Amino acid sequence: MRIGVGPHRLWPGQESELDGVLETARTAERLGFDHLVAGSHVLAGDLGVTPDPLVLLSAIAGATDRIRVVTSVLILPLYNPVVLAHQAATLDRVSGGRFTLGVGTGWDAAEFAAVGASLRGRGKRMDEQLAVMRELWEDRAEGMRLGVRPRTPGGPEVWIGGESDAALSRALRYGDGWHGSGVDAAALTAVRERLATLGQEAGRDPDTLALTSGAFLVPPGFSPAVDMPWRPLGGEEATADSVNDELGRLAEAGLASCSLWLPVTTEALPDALAWVAAEVLPVFSGG
Repeated sequence: MRIGVGPHRLWPGQESELDGVLETARTAERLGFDHLVAGSHVLAGDLGVTPDPLVLLSAIAGATDRIRVVTSVLILPLYNPVVLAHQAATLDRVSGGRFTLGVGTGWDAAEFAAVGASLRGRGKRMDEQLAVMRELWEDRAEGMRLGVRPRTPGGPEVWIGGESDAALSRALRYGDGWHGSGVDAAALTAVRERLATLGQEAGRDPDTLALTSGAFLVPPGFSPAVDMPWRPLGGEEATADSVNDELGRLAEAGLASCSLWLPVTTEALPDALAWVAAEVLPVFSGG
């Protein structure tokens, strides 16, 4: 299983907490993490401040050599698909093919209103956007060629979030991976069963779709800095054994990649990263 991590604490409350993200990214690379994830909100709100994911990950790609960079997730219906296809192709090229585009439909009506996009019909619009982007990355768009071709043949890897049947079908049609949030082994098994049924309708072997998920983790000895909307990995009183046991069950259920968000204070983040590197990566990433 590939293990990634956020380059800043979960939901930073102010911009100054983002000032060390490049050093954190270099630390995560040195410790052996597979990838770094960046969320996507254009407005500050209950989830604190959020940097633009493509700008942040571009800076991180330039400050690192090996570690992959992933949007988890970018709210696709807020974007023009031609512009985003160009941005994603550019980041994939300048990062040496290290970029994964994780996308979702979004839910915050205020964000949609702020950019002049409709919240209604966003799922159908997302399907159309993904089709356009694939055509552009593969040089199949009639009368149009992106300013920069991606380094990865066919375009960067795409993870598609959401647990509805429409979202799972979307992942089968357009994705390299399905991207969940806070799933346990039982929930992941249920997703696999639904994908098996939907795969027949989509004409795709669901086993060719990677299963990925985000998770919260509060390592032992650390205190959460924010309230979490779902149970953290390993439980409220996590231990190395409880975390690794849960990850092991997720791996057995088919999870290929887990992206960790650490809801600890900014000052505690380096030590929390070190704990994960010492206690988790050797078990699941060969770190």
